[in-house]
Amino acid sequence: MDVTITEILDDLRAADEITRRFERRYWLSSADFYTLYQQGRLDDGEHTEDFAEWSAFHQIKLDREAALQELSRERVRRLLVTTGEQTIEIDPGEPALPVKEAA
Repeated sequence: MDVTITEILDDLRAADEITRRFERRYWLSSADFYTLYQQGRLDDGEHTEDFAEWSAFHQIKLDREAALQELSRERVRRLLVTTGEQTIEIDPGEPALPVKEAA
């Protein structure tokens, strides 16, 4: 299965919107929240569902950012191989990244 850059960017946009909502609600960056969450330092009372959702969307955002970076680096590598020292022309054709199937 392949994931396209459009799918990656759509997922990033959705995850960013949701994590921003939580950042406004709790006055924490997602990175700081996630550190506290991973350390088990946050209450597990009335905000448990919010924290689980925030954590999940933060992780989706991190995964998609990594996928975007990987796709971009691979595209640059291929462009450099095919053009050598010549000026690089970027084609707007959409590349895709193979995604490993979950077991």
